[in-house]
Amino acid sequence: MQYKDYFPKWRLFSHRFENREQIILRDYLALERTRLANERTLLSYIRTSLYMLLGGIAFLQMTEFREIQWLGYVSLGISGLSLVVGITRYLVINVRLKRYYEEAKEKG
Repeated sequence: MQYKDYFPKWRLFSHRFENREQIILRDYLALERTRLANERTLLSYIRTSLYMLLGGIAFLQMTEFREIQWLGYVSLGISGLSLVVGITRYLVINVRLKRYYEEAKEKG
């Protein structure tokens, strides 16, 4: 058995958009809304990353509370991780949408 047979729901970004018929105006507008939502989601990941970065720097600057300085490092790590996840998700969905557009142009 393969890994995906054990954990079928855990595969990240595995759904592929498929174009089954000719796309009409309503579908193009839905794709545009999806593209804009994807950009908005990327911006929220960036915003979260920046807030975590600022929080981490603030924790590291506090000299009276040295026992919680580890929290600053954790916050900096989460900041970088959320930025990487956000950019990865944006790029994956953007590539899928472009592929879907190209398939629609070929069919219609």
